[in-house]
Amino acid sequence: MTAGGALVVLTASPAQAAVSCSGTITYSRTYGPGELTIFYNTSNGGTNSACFYHKGAAYGVAAPTYVRAYRCTQQSGEGEPCTVAASSSADSGNYAYYAGPRGVTGTANYCVAAIGYIDWQGYRYEISSGRQGC
Repeated sequence: MTAGGALVVLTASPAQAAVSCSGTITYSRTYGPGELTIFYNTSNGGTNSACFYHKGAAYGVAAPTYVRAYRCTQQSGEGEPCTVAASSSADSGNYAYYAGPRGVTGTANYCVAAIGYIDWQGYRYEISSGRQGC
């Protein structure tokens, strides 16, 4: 199962940042037992981080969970597919509360995107943000 926009990966150079699941929320979407949230702060020329949270019955229960953040080449087009200029590393594991944070720097004046999922009761609940913060 998938919710949200598309992601186009043409190039993915690392841009890992010191990030946290805090700051100004620029995107948040819940789908089934998961929620993808993107945060922004002004450090390092703009830093966006993403976390994928367990919600409802999945909260506190270990399940495969994943999140990754991207800086897009585009500077406009909210919700449209992201052509990736830089990518965080993925955070993937059997987590009980959330995956992340994962983040990218140099995002001021650029769109960002994130993707995350939780595998829950035989289904994959995936959210792809499309371009955000532009």
